[in-house]
Amino acid sequence: MSHPLEGVRILELGQVIAGTYGSQVLSDLGAEVIKVETPEGDIGRNPSVAPYRGLSGLFLTLNRNKQSIVINLKTEAGRKLFYDLVKVSDVVVDNFRPSVLERLQVDYATLSAINPRIIQCSVTGFGTEGAYKNYPAFDIIIQAISGHMAITGEPGRPPARVGIPLADLSGGIYSCKGILAALFDRERNGKGRRVELSMFDSMLTLLSYMGTMWLTNGDLPQPPGSAHDYTVPWQAFEASNGYVVVATRQEIFWRKLCGVLDDANLVDDPRFATNSLRVENRAALVPQLERIFRTRTVADWLERLRAAEVPAAPVNNLDGAFAEPPVAEREMIVEYDHPDVGKVRLPGNPIKMSDVPGVISRPAPRLGEHTDAVLSRLLSLTAEQIASLRQQGAIK
Repeated sequence: MSHPLEGVRILELGQVIAGTYGSQVLSDLGAEVIKVETPEGDIGRNPSVAPYRGLSGLFLTLNRNKQSIVINLKTEAGRKLFYDLVKVSDVVVDNFRPSVLERLQVDYATLSAINPRIIQCSVTGFGTEGAYKNYPAFDIIIQAISGHMAITGEPGRPPARVGIPLADLSGGIYSCKGILAALFDRERNGKGRRVELSMFDSMLTLLSYMGTMWLTNGDLPQPPGSAHDYTVPWQAFEASNGYVVVATRQEIFWRKLCGVLDDANLVDDPRFATNSLRVENRAALVPQLERIFRTRTVADWLERLRAAEVPAAPVNNLDGAFAEPPVAEREMIVEYDHPDVGKVRLPGNPIKMSDVPGVISRPAPRLGEHTDAVLSRLLSLTAEQIASLRQQGAIK
């Protein structure tokens, strides 16, 4: 048995989140990921970002299973070394600004001439061409400009960003999809290709049906809080000691909910007879439901709602989320021992496959930790040659 991507080698030039998350996912599936860092290292190593015992929790999370080598691509010797690694690799990933690849002489035209089978994947903010190509593309910038912040949060309140760096993560989500498609196609035609995606495009795609309703019907959504534009009730309700969510997509769930709430007026009220009517009369219905839900605890409501097969859940913080039974059942917490900070526990890989050996979870690397080993193993360089490259400033 082996992991499905065993034998695939990725050179990662990416930094922080957008350029690292995709290859971290692929490393969970068995790909060998060699993180090629500058002498200063990935910006994501900044220890003030999610600080954990002097290191960055962000870096510890998104660089699990990777090897780190330091190559100075601004030197001729460093570029030649990188070219030699390209010859024995399958994929190169980056999230540089436009023109940086050409300036460093690691653009697709250059790399494909060295290895016609190479796949180069670039995650950008707004694409490599066009009016916005050089605009800064931090997560909050993309969340704002793509429309997500305008539809996140409570009605009448200031705009809110999604609590995770969704725009950055979207770059990783779609980059690994593009890489997998390119690897599959290469098996058929033997040729590599360039894959390019923008975080802005990714976030527009994630608007999904809300984008469709604006484009085709002119519906301009407002921030709904936890509620739903097209289904009522579908939201969080305050209980006596927290919040519980109910979701009544089908009429059968509404009828079951009314049975749990034990309020005959709800069942008999013609204003609430169908979902369309409940949406129309939301302002009359929701306050009644809020009054009822405040009379019991979250645990009491969940016991009653689940017994009646009404879709319901507690509004967990992370302590509650990681205590839910599926977390242990599906091995969604992994851990490793890091030489500098000790044990690190982090979210696992959601992709489960049959006949695959255990979860891969190796420590995020120290800066340049694997430089000598990788150059010796892949390029058969001697200790003397490696020492000479280090003296030239090509590696660290």
